Amino acid sequence: MLLSDALAARCGQGLFVFGVNGAQGSGKSTLAGLLAYALRVRHGLRAAVLSLDDLYLSAHARARLAARVHPLLATRGVPGTHDVALGMRLLRRLGATRLGCVRLPRFDKGQDEPCPRARWPVLSAPLDVLIFEGWCVGVPAQPEAALRVPVNRLEREQDASGVWRAYVNRRLATDYQRLFGRIDALLYLRAPSWRAILRWRMRQEAMLPATARMDRSRLAWFVRHFERLTRHAMQVLPETAQIVFTLDEQHAIGQARYRI
Repeated sequence: MLLSDALAARCGQGLFVFGVNGAQGSGKSTLAGLLAYALRVRHGLRAAVLSLDDLYLSAHARARLAARVHPLLATRGVPGTHDVALGMRLLRRLGATRLGCVRLPRFDKGQDEPCPRARWPVLSAPLDVLIFEGWCVGVPAQPEAALRVPVNRLEREQDASGVWRAYVNRRLATDYQRLFGRIDALLYLRAPSWRAILRWRMRQEAMLPATARMDRSRLAWFVRHFERLTRHAMQVLPETAQIVFTLDEQHAIGQARYRI
């Protein structure tokens, strides 16, 4: 079964929101772009992609959050560092029945800032399909008991009291679940291991221009911010996602399971 065929069969009245979850370097952004293209060309549907990354708060907003809650929130990535209200407004406007133009936000990772609105692409609404991709899209919050033990060096040394991970989990349990509640079906790209994810992420970094590239130690520190919820997703999403693509070490799909 082709993924685009499965989605096209589900489209009917109103906006269909298709979530794509995958760890860093798993290929979720590439897959989302190809899927949107197939839906437009093969099925004649109005389809677009929204990345959770493009909802990141500005560095200034994250600095204020870091000063108020915990210093680790200055680093983009985890729940709490996105403009969830903007995401909710976008979904409402993209699903509106009347015709109109909607700008999709873009985030410049090199500058660590949202792009100026003039650079946001313009879409004609309403859409038939919105592909919403991101590393924690569709992930539920953890039980509070799971937060007690640090998962890595970052949490042991910089979040010994657990304030950061408790805040992240609380945000994930509240406004992020309202955003993810708009998803009609979820695809999970299942990585073989955390070790494979690290290797993929390092390979992804190596493809960036030298001026934008993190060195190995900086990258290792950065990905530790994502480890807890990535491991949590590896445990829960294979059971809850409607579609699961199991990847091998080389990114090839070894198994595909559909419940859609």
